[in-house]
Amino acid sequence: MKKDIDFQPVAGVKLAIAKEETKNGTEWGVYIFNLNLIELTTVMITSRGYGEIDGEKRQTSTLRHMIKELGPQAMAKIEPIDPAVFSLTNEFWVSYYILDQIFDKKFIFTPGSFDPAHLRMIPELGLEGILHG
Repeated sequence: MKKDIDFQPVAGVKLAIAKEETKNGTEWGVYIFNLNLIELTTVMITSRGYGEIDGEKRQTSTLRHMIKELGPQAMAKIEPIDPAVFSLTNEFWVSYYILDQIFDKKFIFTPGSFDPAHLRMIPELGLEGILHG
């Protein structure tokens, strides 16, 4: 049972939502960073958006992703993200193993997170976006 699992605090794992200018225009993506000196295995990410738009409750589909291994000091693109969902709360639930220990954390980007004033250069990507640790 979940209550019997000893979840340790997450350290050295961050998420970013960043924009990239391409020949097709501006594209946004969600990225995961492993800043640890050891690999992460069986990285599972669940993403969903929820909230209100024009007074009406809205919810996106739940997406699930798995990355078998994310090496030390590495990053991976999880999924593209449509700016139309930036007015919702965007939640990413990340679970992974380091050796035999499971780690688990929710990363939440609130609707105001994507205000242009909050965008910063993310050196690891060389792109502008929001970094969540």
